[in-house]
Amino acid sequence: MYKLIVLTDSDNADGFRLAGVDVVVVDSQDAVRERLNHLLDDEDAGIIAVNEQMMAAIDERTQRRIDTIYRPLVISLPIREKLAIGEDHRAYLARLIRRAIGFDITLRRG
Repeated sequence: MYKLIVLTDSDNADGFRLAGVDVVVVDSQDAVRERLNHLLDDEDAGIIAVNEQMMAAIDERTQRRIDTIYRPLVISLPIREKLAIGEDHRAYLARLIRRAIGFDITLRRG
C-alpha cells in the first residue's frame, strides 16, 4: 500500500503527525529540493503533500519531473498564513480546485 507523506516545516509537522501521516520536516529551501527529489524516488510514496510556500522553492527541472511522472502524486497544501491575510476563502478554494481538475467551479452556500 502506498503512503501519504507530508513535506512541511517544523511548526506544522506535529499536527500532521497527530493525523497519522508520515511527515518529513524541512526548514530550508535547499532541504525542500533535496528531500522532494529523494521522495520522488521512494517506491512506497503514493501522495506527497507539500506546504504551498515550499512548492515555490522547487526548481524548474524538478517541477517538470513532477508533471510527467505517474506516481507519486505531488500536491500542494494551503498554508495558514495565506488564508489568514484576508484572501476570500471561496476564491482561494476555487483556485485550488481549478489547479487540481482544470475547471472553474462556482462555490455557493447551500
